[in-house]
Amino acid sequence: MTTFTQTILYTDHDGFAKFREESIALAQGTPQSMLSEVFASGGYQLRMSPVGFRSQWHCSGHTQWCFILQGQMEIGVHGESRIFSPGQHFYSADLLPEGATFDPAVHGHWSRQVGPDPLITLFVRA
Repeated sequence: MTTFTQTILYTDHDGFAKFREESIALAQGTPQSMLSEVFASGGYQLRMSPVGFRSQWHCSGHTQWCFILQGQMEIGVHGESRIFSPGQHFYSADLLPEGATFDPAVHGHWSRQVGPDPLITLFVRA
């Protein structure tokens, strides 16, 4: 079966943000155009971050896909960071655990623009 690899930024049971990969089945369509199931979405938003942008530590406000359209985006969690380039994506499910008070020593991630080009991203809410 053909699959699509989804990179997920999530909050683990210990409260720390981490990355993992999961496969999404592309079981519909034809051999020339394999498709996944249709997923619901809650709208989309475009964002432009200028050269030099860097966020503070934060958690995602809701689950969403993030697609990199231009520039590069680095996402950092405790002990790891990854750089995403145009055409790449991640699924952001790094939510503050229910009942927790945000603590940047434990929770969340940071992001920053990398390289010479402004960062343009497309967020699609899940």
